[in-house]
Amino acid sequence: MTTPRLQLAHITKRYPAVVANSDVSLTVLPGETHAVLGENGAGKSTLMKIIYGSVKPDEGSVMFNGQAVNVRNPQEARALGISMVFQHFSLFDTLTVAENVWLGLDKSLALADVTRRISAKATEYGLDIDPSRPVHTLSVGEMQRVEIIRALLTDPKLLILDEPTSVLTPQAVTKLFVVLRKLAAEGCSILYISHKLHEIRELCTACTVLRGGKVTGVCNPQNETNESLSRLMIGAEPPPLQHRAVKAGAVALRVKGLTLAREDQFGVDLDGVCLDVRAGEVVGIAGVSGNGQKELLYALSGEDTRAEPAMIEVFGQAAARFRPRKRRALGLHFVPEERLGRGAVPTLGLSHNLLLTRSNAVGRGGWIRTGALAGHANTIIQRFKVKAGGPTSAARSLSGGNLQKFIVGREIDANPKLFIVAQPTWGVDVGAAALIRSEILALRDAGCAVLVVSEELDELFEISDRLYVIAKGRLSPSVERAAATVPRIGEWMSGLWDASEVAANAAVPAKEVTHAQA
Repeated sequence: MTTPRLQLAHITKRYPAVVANSDVSLTVLPGETHAVLGENGAGKSTLMKIIYGSVKPDEGSVMFNGQAVNVRNPQEARALGISMVFQHFSLFDTLTVAENVWLGLDKSLALADVTRRISAKATEYGLDIDPSRPVHTLSVGEMQRVEIIRALLTDPKLLILDEPTSVLTPQAVTKLFVVLRKLAAEGCSILYISHKLHEIRELCTACTVLRGGKVTGVCNPQNETNESLSRLMIGAEPPPLQHRAVKAGAVALRVKGLTLAREDQFGVDLDGVCLDVRAGEVVGIAGVSGNGQKELLYALSGEDTRAEPAMIEVFGQAAARFRPRKRRALGLHFVPEERLGRGAVPTLGLSHNLLLTRSNAVGRGGWIRTGALAGHANTIIQRFKVKAGGPTSAARSLSGGNLQKFIVGREIDANPKLFIVAQPTWGVDVGAAALIRSEILALRDAGCAVLVVSEELDELFEISDRLYVIAKGRLSPSVERAAATVPRIGEWMSGLWDASEVAANAAVPAKEVTHAQA
């Protein structure tokens, strides 16, 4: 019989507030692409970190290529032939792409050699990246590419991928799957974590399902449907989104000829960006990561106030020079794509993270009303089904999906009049994604203007009334969802929209907007 590449036996890992893994056993064969499926907080990431040596199990054993191993750190894991791409990136912001990759490789290699290898791998796998760029200038999607290239350069025998496609375009996902199938054919085993059920069914030949830290099922996902996988994972199918036609109201956000030079040499210039978002509609912006999304969101949120005042209007007020607090006073609430560091302070508890966008919890004399904060955080935790040890749990202690639910919930709970959200369901399970999307539609139905920036085309097609595409710092004409197609949007992602379409769209007055049925 074939010796398994990896065998986990009775793995248990306890934390003070939760048992992350309980008696978990798992077998992966050479050349097998094995999915690990489970809702947010099911223990998937903890299990992968145990395999990679960054977390030590309390009980259980690990065998690699038939030998018992005690992987004490990631360096030992890499020496065995285990590489991992984390959901939360492990990159040094102040170093370049090449320097970050170099840190995980054989130090006998010169930096110039590593730089050449990065460029070659990037070209081979269609993962465009400049090795000389500092990491702090990269978008989330570009950071994902760096992590994937770094793992591939180690020539792994076991490759662990934690939500690898969460910020990749459909075209990039297709290219990545070609790479993964080639690796598997060469004998590399792949552990694949994703909440995209269609990806698991397309790519993986085995699947272990976790629920509440325990193994609840093993199957071949190619013999399953999305519905049956959902039932295995969360015990039910997500409820369908409820769509209803509404008439768009007054303009809540208007961007007129927004032109901004990049703030660093690796950024993107914004060139004449124009868009409207009206009360009672969801407007989506699609695009490949690194095409100006970050710069646009900084300008809309108030983190970049260099634009001329009239270039950004919020409810009729020239707001381009307003800081974030003043924009919140007008009813604008914002969810950034970076959860830790911008969306939440990692070391602070969930209740104290409410202070980032709330001022009503500070009483006379500047005293923080901790009881009121804790109660408010508990309300959000319950409403958005966040798995956490309580309102005092540090933000960094939550799984990525649960932290995302809390951050999105925090801003939706504020009853915004204008809601801007980037990557709303990045890394969350199918049940949580359905919850977040339904809450976004509920906001819209209540008259809120919603702008969603996402690289998930399926998501944008599901919740948007109108769509734009951003490419090279320019914004396409808007197209109603009913008239949008994947080929058309994919073409526009390369900047291929012509002047006649821009003129035609500019000449058409705003009409009643209705949701296309999913």
